[in-house]
Amino acid sequence: MMTPVSPTLRFEKALYREGVTSIVAVDEVGRGALAGPVAVGMVVIDTAVKRIPPGLRDSKLLPEPVRESLEPLCRRWAMHHAVGLASAEEVDALGIMRCLGLAGARALAQLEEQDAPVHDSTLILDGNYDYLNPSLMRPAKVVTRIKADRDCASVAAASVIAKVHRDRMMIAHDLEYPGYGWASNKGYSSPEHFAAIAELGPSALHRLTWLKQPALVELSE
Repeated sequence: MMTPVSPTLRFEKALYREGVTSIVAVDEVGRGALAGPVAVGMVVIDTAVKRIPPGLRDSKLLPEPVRESLEPLCRRWAMHHAVGLASAEEVDALGIMRCLGLAGARALAQLEEQDAPVHDSTLILDGNYDYLNPSLMRPAKVVTRIKADRDCASVAAASVIAKVHRDRMMIAHDLEYPGYGWASNKGYSSPEHFAAIAELGPSALHRLTWLKQPALVELSE
């Protein structure tokens, strides 16, 4: 069994050495779900960033109870944090990539309301594609990095905050729309989830365009 990789601040500190003074770390959750919103989490750190919260990992590598215990530590560790959402209805209307940008733009707007130094920051975006700038009125300095949620502590913290935020939403929605198992599957694909859709029909929170193409749906994050 492979030992999970522990994220560090090496990449962030390399950016500081290049003259960057503040960083907005960005990660998304819910991209491959059948139901519920897609969420983009962001945290802001600067050169005075303190020791990484103990046990921090990419949210996908952590059991749910560990994520829950880490989430408040991540919020306190960051200077600022935010989670932006795009609804299932918006995913159906606009497509997932545009909705990633929309959710990201909403998270940035929240950071601006907190007086975070957004426009002076470099954004570290998990992945190899900048989905954010096409949705922004003002261009941002974005650095994409594959596996940033695994390797970069700031992005891992953003992933934990976003994951816990979205999971809590889906647990609450499970009470509104019982039968789909969202308290456990969080809206993602599973045989039980598909069986519930077949029996109950889709809910108002399902991505209807995705249900028409189940082979294209990611089974997990």
